[in-house]
Order: sequence, then structure tokens, then C-alpha cells
Amino acid sequence: MENVNVAELVERLGSDEDAVRKMAVFKLQGNIGDPSFADLFIAEGGLTRLKYLTLNASGNTLAYSLTSFSRLLDVDKGWECVDVELVERVINILRGAMSICVSVVSHPHAGGRNSPQPDMFGFRALKPAIAIYPQFLEMLVSRLSSADHALCANALQLINSLMRDSITHDSEAEWPKFIQRLQDLGVIRAVYNLMQDSALQDLAHPLLEFQSLTKVLLRKWKEIPLNQEKPEHRRALKGIHLASNQKGSEEVLEKEKESTNTTSNAADDAKRSKRHHPEKWRRLGFESESPATEFYGVGFLGMMDLADYVRSHQDEFQKMLLEQSTKPSRQRCPIARASLAVTSILYEHFEVDKSEMDDSKNYMLMDSRSSLDRLFRPLLLHWTRLHVAGLQAFFRMWKATAAELDDLDKLIELVRILIESVVGGAARTKDVQDVEEELANYEYARLRELQMELLELTYEDAWGQHLRQVREELHHEALQFVKEQRTRCLLRGAWFSLEAGSGSKSDPVTTAKASNASHQYVQLSHNRRYLHFGEFNSLGERAPELDALPEKIDLSAVSSVVSNISAPDNTSTSTVKTAPRAATKITIHGYAPSSTSHGQGHNHSNSKHHRSTSRSTAKEIILLVLRPSSHSEASEWLDGLLMLLNQQPITSETTKLIDLVGNYGLKIRLLNVRFDDATFAGEAPPVPGRGGVG
Repeated sequence: MENVNVAELVERLGSDEDAVRKMAVFKLQGNIGDPSFADLFIAEGGLTRLKYLTLNASGNTLAYSLTSFSRLLDVDKGWECVDVELVERVINILRGAMSICVSVVSHPHAGGRNSPQPDMFGFRALKPAIAIYPQFLEMLVSRLSSADHALCANALQLINSLMRDSITHDSEAEWPKFIQRLQDLGVIRAVYNLMQDSALQDLAHPLLEFQSLTKVLLRKWKEIPLNQEKPEHRRALKGIHLASNQKGSEEVLEKEKESTNTTSNAADDAKRSKRHHPEKWRRLGFESESPATEFYGVGFLGMMDLADYVRSHQDEFQKMLLEQSTKPSRQRCPIARASLAVTSILYEHFEVDKSEMDDSKNYMLMDSRSSLDRLFRPLLLHWTRLHVAGLQAFFRMWKATAAELDDLDKLIELVRILIESVVGGAARTKDVQDVEEELANYEYARLRELQMELLELTYEDAWGQHLRQVREELHHEALQFVKEQRTRCLLRGAWFSLEAGSGSKSDPVTTAKASNASHQYVQLSHNRRYLHFGEFNSLGERAPELDALPEKIDLSAVSSVVSNISAPDNTSTSTVKTAPRAATKITIHGYAPSSTSHGQGHNHSNSKHHRSTSRSTAKEIILLVLRPSSHSEASEWLDGLLMLLNQQPITSETTKLIDLVGNYGLKIRLLNVRFDDATFAGEAPPVPGRGGVG
């Protein structure tokens, strides 16, 4: 500071010559960081001239001015000059600087032959500067949180350009390090927040590109085959092995061997202690002792997912292995295979193989907020967390269903449906933590119902016409099944309570004689043509014989069956009302039989003619009133009588039973037919014989 005249320096800052101003501000940036120099500089009026240069200068003069102003603020001085005008100027400079960087990084490597500086394009153009200023990337990521959308978009566009160039041109050992560095700086969380923000429209282009680049990364990791000759691959496998705490299981194995071979000498014991566990990899859930071959479908991406789970949930991993070691091999949960399956499920769910060209075309068609909500998938950025949540859901279902190795494919399919439902159904603004909780709490029974619904929809699309035909056939079969069940309830007979004035109205004499009766017994005849009944003073220990029932009703004489049982969403000739259970009753209406037909000597050959002539003149009366003791019994008798009269059942209980039987029949057929089975084409397979069948 002794060699610098502050007053002279301030005077040169206001010179008309740019060279003089540039040299003055160059000297200023080296001294302004000293608080005492800063005080003298402000006292001489230098702050006003420095602000003027910051707002109006260009080139190196502007760069030196910005540096000087920054260092002045670092010593907590000059804040009185910070205003809206200054901030806007700085942001505009930053936007322009980032735009230039984007152009430089995005410029194709293959320049013309006359290009003077071919190394000044792509990521390699920025590498020297990033090496000198390591905080550059941190600053760049921090700009993603800026409230200035244009600045934020430029920063993200530059990050995209750096990522793309690094992935395309760096070696296999270099680009993962750069990507990891960006992730460590928090780029995933920052972009995730932007995708969930309400200002999505302003950042749509760079956000879509980042989402596409994420898929590019996943594809590259998947396409890298696992190779134990590569140090990083070998380290990843070794890390999984070490995290399994295999020493404890080896001690258990040694004890088992000692119990079966007590004659081993000390030398043999020492040799055995160095030997690997015979199921070193199979105990972790691999199918063989050569795990590298099992990563064929998911490549190094599958290894990364498994290694990350083992590293971040080591206690859970070791506890599971310890629990599984006590079970027979067929009942042990294949942790490694489950992990690889979840990786594959996520890969297919997010359509990672879909090209960037498809994403770009979709964006061109997206012009509304709802369209953007469908296009952007923020959860893709939290791939690792979704993998862990999906894997833990697999473990939970394995335990809940007491599954065995033969059930592995079935459980994988359930996890696929779970992820499609929860992750696929999540709104753009839904937080990843909420998705994790939903995956963890999804009920197995509800998942199975969803599986059957999806199965029906799948077959509906493939076999629509045939499936509708099958459904109609099964509904008819279910209707006949329930009709038979209800009819057998009538054949079995039942006791009903009597109230004053109830019973048969066809014979006033009988009614008066049995006025003291409190119960009646009703039963359908074996030929299903007559309804026999009788009234009794009390319930007998045994049901009365059919011949002991003095009265009967010819069902051909019944005109209608009326009840006050609730039957929502059904229409029929019956009166439909809601009544208390104690007041439930079924009233059978019909035509009073003539004296000739009422007795035992009725001539059947003349019955049809008699009915046709009598109904035209006879008056409809109440033939019988039944008072069921329960809603279930009322449903059985009401619908049983209606179905005997070839009418549709009306109670909700019977309707649910018909639907249940029909749906189960459909599900059984669907579960026993493969999707690619030519069930409705070609010749039917031969029907197996019944030999040996019980």
C-alpha cells in the first residue's frame, strides 16, 4: 500500500483514456482487500467512480472492476452503492458469460481444418479454467436456486452442455468422476426442486434436456458389462461381499463341519479356516458362484444399485442374511436377484431406452401445464431411493406370503405392478418421501386386487370379444349355481314365526282353527312344484316330515312374490322398501284354487284348462305370508321363490353372490391361460381321461 497513492489512483479511475482506467482498476483489485486501504479509497471518493466503471465499462476494465467491488464487499464496505441497477448489471453480465460458455462447450469438436484453436471447444476448453477456479462448478450449481429464471436456465443449460460433452468425449474412467462431482454438489436436488416448481414453463427446455441426459447416463451404465478385471468393478463386488459380514456365517459353517467330523487335526482346521464359504455368493441371493454373469441384463447399473443398497442399509442387509441362514435354501430370500429385478423394473417403467428425439418431439406437442405434468418425471432423478424402496417392498411381500424360490417370478411381477401404480400414478409435485412411504405401506391384499384388475384389462384388450363371451357364459353359470343353492334352501325347509292374522288366506276355516299357533314350517316339495306348510304351537326338536304338513300351494297358481326387503338398484314386480329386520316379511300372492283342484283327487289333465279360465275371472289373493328371522334367510327364500318363478333375484346379497362366483370363475380361467396362448385358435387339446382321478 505504501507504493500506491490513493488520491492519484482515484483520479486515474475517472480518466478519459481507457488504458489509464484499466491500469488503475488493475492496481485497485490487488489492494482493495486491505480494510485500511478501503477506508482511504472511500474517503477520497473512489467508490462512486468504481461503481460507474462497474455499470459502464467493458472488457478487462469491467472484469477488474467486478473483482475490486467483490473484494470491497468482502471487507464489509461499499454496501451503500449496492442497488437494483448494480445487481441487474451483474446478473446480465453473468447471463451473457454463461451463454458464451454454453456456446463454447456445445460447439462440435470436429471443426474446420483452418480452425486456429481446436482445443477451445467442448468441455476441454473449460477444464483449465475449472482447475484454476475449482469453486466454479459449485457456483454454477448454486445458480439453480436463483429466483431469476433466465439466469437459472442459463446455468442449467451450461451444466447440461458440460455433462453431454463429458459423457460423449471423456474416457470411461473420467466422465463418471465428473458426474459424481456434480451430484456431490447437489445438482440432483436442485433440478428436482425446479421440476416440481410452479414456474416449470420458463425452464422447460433445459429441464427436459437434463431429464434426457439422466436417461443417457442410466443407459451408459447399463451397457457397461460387469468385468471383474476392472478395478472399480472388482472393488464394488468386494464391497458387497465384505458388507455381508460373512465371517459370522463362516464360523457357523465351521461349527457344523466340526460336529460332523471330530477327527480333524489342527493342521486341517487351520487350512479350513482360510477356505472360502462354499456358498459365498449364493448366500447373498445370486443363482451361482459366478455373480458377474448374472448382471448381464442390467450391467454396471445393477451393480451400482445393489452396492448402494448394501452400503446405505448395511445393518438391514446383514440382519436379513442372518435370518435367512436359518431357513432351508428354497425359503431364503434371493436378495441379489431381487435387487437386479427392481433395477430392471425401474428401467422399463421410466422408458430409459426411449430416445431423446422422442422426448423432444413430445415437448413440441406439449403446450399446456397438464401436458408438461405428464412429460416431466422428477422421480427419475431419485432413482437410487426408488430402487431401495422397491427392494424393501419385495422383502416385505416375501415375508408376508412365506414365499419360496419357485415364487420369485410371481413376486417380481407384484413389485412391477406396485411401482407402476405408486410411482407411475404419482403427480409431478408429489415428494419422493411420500412415494417411499406409500411403497412401504401398500397392502398386499389391495395389490392382489389391482393385479387381477390389470390382468382382466390386459386380456380385455387382447381378447375383448372372446372375453365378453366368456364373462356372459360365466354369469349365466353363476346364476344357475345360485338358483340351485337358493332352491335347496327351500327344499330343506325352514321355521317362520307367526303373528295374528298371518298364514294362509286361502282357507278361513283353517286360519281360525290355527289361530293359537305361533310358528309355521314351510318346505318345497321334492318335485319343486308345491310349497307345503303347516302351523304349530311350538318349535319341534325335529323338522316335521313333508307328509305331516297339511297345506300346500301350487306354484303355478302364484302370481307374484312381494317383500319389503331392501334391494338397491334393482327393479322387479316386488315391492321394494327398507324396513327393520324384525318387520321383514315375504307375501306370496296368487289365485285361490277351485274346490275341485283343492282336494287330493284333482285331475291333472284338466288343470291347465282350469287355470286358464279361472285366472280371467278369479281375484288375486294372499296365499301365504312368511316372516324370516334374519336378512340372510329372507334373501334365500325371496330370491329362491322368484327364481323358481323364472324371475330375476332382487336382493343385494344374492346379487353379490352371483358376481362373486362369476368373478372367481373368470379369474381361475385367466390365471390358467398364458397371454400368448392360442386358446381361441386352432384345434382344442384332447380331454384327459378320468383314470386314477378320485
